[in-house]
Amino acid sequence: MQSPGYNAAAWLVDRHVEAGDGHRPAVVGGAERWSYDDLLAQVWRVQNALAALGVRRTERVALVADDTPAAMAWILGALRSGVVPVPLSTMATAADLGSLVADGVCAVVVVGPGYAAHLPAIRSLAPDVRAAVALGPGDEGDEGAVGWAALDDTAEAPVAATTADSPGLWLASSGTTGRPKLVMHRQGALQATADGFGASVLGLRADDVFLSASKLFFAYGLGTSLTFPLAAGGTSVVCAARTTVGAFAPLVAAERPTVVALVPSFVAALVAEDGLPAGALGSLRVATSAGEVLPAELHRRFTERFGVPLLDGIGATEVLNTFLSNRRGEERPGTSGRPVEGYETRLVTEEGEEVTAPDTPALLQVRGPSLATGYWSRWAATQAAFRGEWLQTGDIYERSADGYWTARGRGSDMIKAGGIWVSPLEVEGVLVEHPDVREAAVVGARDDRGLETVVAVVVPRDGATLDPAAIEAHCRERMAAFKRPRRVEVVAELPKTATGKVRRYLLREGLGDSVDTNG
Repeated sequence: MQSPGYNAAAWLVDRHVEAGDGHRPAVVGGAERWSYDDLLAQVWRVQNALAALGVRRTERVALVADDTPAAMAWILGALRSGVVPVPLSTMATAADLGSLVADGVCAVVVVGPGYAAHLPAIRSLAPDVRAAVALGPGDEGDEGAVGWAALDDTAEAPVAATTADSPGLWLASSGTTGRPKLVMHRQGALQATADGFGASVLGLRADDVFLSASKLFFAYGLGTSLTFPLAAGGTSVVCAARTTVGAFAPLVAAERPTVVALVPSFVAALVAEDGLPAGALGSLRVATSAGEVLPAELHRRFTERFGVPLLDGIGATEVLNTFLSNRRGEERPGTSGRPVEGYETRLVTEEGEEVTAPDTPALLQVRGPSLATGYWSRWAATQAAFRGEWLQTGDIYERSADGYWTARGRGSDMIKAGGIWVSPLEVEGVLVEHPDVREAAVVGARDDRGLETVVAVVVPRDGATLDPAAIEAHCRERMAAFKRPRRVEVVAELPKTATGKVRRYLLREGLGDSVDTNG
């Protein structure tokens, strides 16, 4: 139960220190091993830095950093001061980051090691940025950035006079329209996810050790790496490196996590890794999967090989974590399970009429205590997605007679590649910039592992000969890796309606059952 005077960071950190558990391990990242006492001191350090930089309550602080203890301290320190942290994707281009920082009218930008080079582009696009902080040694001074080492005041800082309904944190989501949006969450939303998915599905314990393949700037990764471990008084293991089997497996061996968060593409990578012994995940009591639909065959291969329960589910940035999930001992591969405690889901027609008949595909809606308050400065998008207490997710689902929910596609042409939304229009815009491309259409197709991937169908200009390798190189220079087409098909013309709209379903049908994942 959240009191009228409530602060999420104080609930996540101070509570354990006040209970005499400050010595317990809180965060492990590389050579850094912080207790709850250490974490609280670093949270104070962030708060004092914010005060020194003149950041006021409800102002926004953008964070572009890999998963480290310092990154967690910045999120928590901002929350404890009533400032709004905005973790942004380290996979985004400098131009994309600048647009989001400008959109959020962020007062400060914090960049981790390796990201200071983005500051010139960010500053040029976001003139409201007053200051920048560089966490990496040697990055101070870049574009006037203050070095983190110089902001070393760890004196006790006060908890802001926030409530559960005060502004909490914002996360970036492309949602179902493809246009980047900032999703606004309340202070109370983080605890709501711990009380829901954390308690009823994971069964949070103080001796749990958490490790996530998904990063902190994703709602899914934020829950597993920050909210759930700190809510339980457990330990978070964070990894700054890109998520690969080569980086993940040694962490599992060294830190012995009990809970891991995976995405289907990484499940496939683990299963395909011949050098990984069957007992490599022996410390786990449970693994979760979210971000996109987990094929039933991948689920079977994972559990047979590693002997670990794998709970597939679906969440949304707008809900802050998973709201439909399988339960341990009740897994049904190929489904998203049943509603998480505290959340309700329903199916509706395009006209908004509820569909109650079993095994009938319709639009999925959800409501629950962690639902966002809306999109920042996106009135039309907010009205389209938030229907009173309900969120229209854009997914098409059906419900079995015994209450299991199964995804049947989406009500839009958005693609979810590697668990991340990709807008076809954005990729098409890059493709047609190539001098030899006349038209382009981008669709999602299943690869040979059953996972969704980006496929480009292009029409050459008259007299031109298109080389798929050249198209790939063109895209590589202009967009983040997860957005790039994994296959390029050259055709003479695109199938269209009488009004000139591309018939994307015909393109998807023509791509066959699988896409080569090489490249």
